[in-house]
Amino acid sequence: MNQNAFQKTQPNVSGNELLRIPQREGYHRIREYFAGADAEREVGVVLPVGCGKSGLIALTPFALTSKRALVIAPNLKIAEQLRKEFLPSNQKSFYLKCSVVGIQDFPEPCEIRGKKTNLGDIESADVVITNIQQLQGEENKWLAQLDSDFFDLILFDEGHHNVADSWDLLRDKFPDARIVNFSATPLRADGKKMRGEPIYYYSIFDAIQNGYVKRLKAIQLNPKTLRYVKYEGGKEIEVELEDVIRLAKEDANFRRGVLLSKESLATIVDASIQELNRIRTETGDNKHKIIAAALNYEHCAQVVAAYKARGMRADYVHSIEDSKANDKVLSKLENNEIDVVVQVRKLGEGFDHPYLSVAAVCAIFASLAPFAQFVGRIMRVIDQNNPESLQNHGSVIYHAGTNIAPRWNDFKDFSGADQEFFEQLTKEVEFVEPTHEVSPSPSGGGRNANAEAIDVRNQTFVYMEELQLLEDENSRILEEAKRRGILSDDQIEQLRQVVRLRPSKQDERNATQTAWDIRIKTKAQQILSERGINHGGNDLDKKRLGRTNFIVLKSSLDRQVNELIATHSGRKRKRRDDFTLDDWSKVETEFDACCEAAQLEVFGAEA
Repeated sequence: MNQNAFQKTQPNVSGNELLRIPQREGYHRIREYFAGADAEREVGVVLPVGCGKSGLIALTPFALTSKRALVIAPNLKIAEQLRKEFLPSNQKSFYLKCSVVGIQDFPEPCEIRGKKTNLGDIESADVVITNIQQLQGEENKWLAQLDSDFFDLILFDEGHHNVADSWDLLRDKFPDARIVNFSATPLRADGKKMRGEPIYYYSIFDAIQNGYVKRLKAIQLNPKTLRYVKYEGGKEIEVELEDVIRLAKEDANFRRGVLLSKESLATIVDASIQELNRIRTETGDNKHKIIAAALNYEHCAQVVAAYKARGMRADYVHSIEDSKANDKVLSKLENNEIDVVVQVRKLGEGFDHPYLSVAAVCAIFASLAPFAQFVGRIMRVIDQNNPESLQNHGSVIYHAGTNIAPRWNDFKDFSGADQEFFEQLTKEVEFVEPTHEVSPSPSGGGRNANAEAIDVRNQTFVYMEELQLLEDENSRILEEAKRRGILSDDQIEQLRQVVRLRPSKQDERNATQTAWDIRIKTKAQQILSERGINHGGNDLDKKRLGRTNFIVLKSSLDRQVNELIATHSGRKRKRRDDFTLDDWSKVETEFDACCEAAQLEVFGAEA
């Protein structure tokens, strides 16, 4: 076989200032490692978000003078992003943008994408890019047509995913191919480690100092006192900050109660808005935004409602929604039509929006990997290679009662990772499976069958304790003022006190209606799933009006809720827009009965 582009072309790497430091270093490290006699077949490379991972993937086949490379992504979105880096027709492709090779020396790319691809496309390519779903199954039509030596190099993007059994098929199909896994973290959310010993890593600390990622800080919300009620017995208990932190470490129900209770959740929401407004004011740029992590689908509704009640433009994405609905929200985000996006493990790898600058932690993170992935959403810089830019600052906000502090400390260790840290991290990983998360009520408080759950009723003097990832000049000034006696502890806390916001009753009512619209939709989806009924089918459409099963059941739920309020108010059936906050409280009390009545109407007596 004649030499291909990766074998006959010398890329412009050494001394190329258009490349980032980890791209140049990673290229030379990969080449050096595989030139050694003791090189393992499979290795890892760890780069933080925003440090040029896609570019290093594009350089690696040159480093190893590959005959033909296969680039695998965990999903379609990332695969499409990677493909663009290799396209000679793309003026913004990595090779052109960074002057790596001339247009005449481009490797020939090919994507595997259903009927858009044929065998001839693959055979004429130097590099093949696809997502793992295209190559799954033992009878996969593409793999069946390729010889075992067709690829001599496999590059896995987001390599922490590739521990799943579905990836072993590729390893076995091309047994002599060298494998390089690329990831921002060597761990999956379930605690499994990425395959292959990391041979190169670039620390977040170095990335911050070179302006590749945002300078991050955590803001822990510390109430001087917190008063809560256990649902069983209803006894009110007041604790000070020290006990809040202790209970958060020891009691999962306490952690959930803090997140689900209207009072304490409002603290996180208010503080994140305060921090967003500070960043927008200091930068003069109103495109900065908040990303919030919620516990579950219904909690998304509660969090969205809390932001909307405070005048913020908020929306949510979730895997339970179809791609069309999620894409609509992401389009609004890109067009700066919303201030807050709420998600449950949805905006992961492949999602990049540099103006996400505040991460509001309204969820429980049991291990480092998912926390690091969430924080990664606010790490991309706005002003490239400018570590001093005010635009390149990000804040992670959490309540002291949620036990996120250990995750932040883990993340700080991870950010300054050295070889010893990575070896320890990937040798012994203990993963604690998150306990069942309780569904909240959209109106706030804990609607919950768990007698051990709590509802936070009041907090006094909540102040923001700043925890820097790297030492910050402002923090040094405050600490020096404290040391000299210029400012007391109380005065410093006063400077950092959370400004509590009180939504108008009108805004709260509109936000509550939004939350209930989401909850009713969720309940309809849940009932159909529990009964094994296709949401998009027409089995329940007895009147043959062309309605889906989901629409039939949701309409019945809506009708039951509306009739409940008509009876409750003593007036004709009311429109949703006419519901008062008192009406929604009644819905909260009687929602289970409404669900039972709707199922009886739709499914008959067997319901």
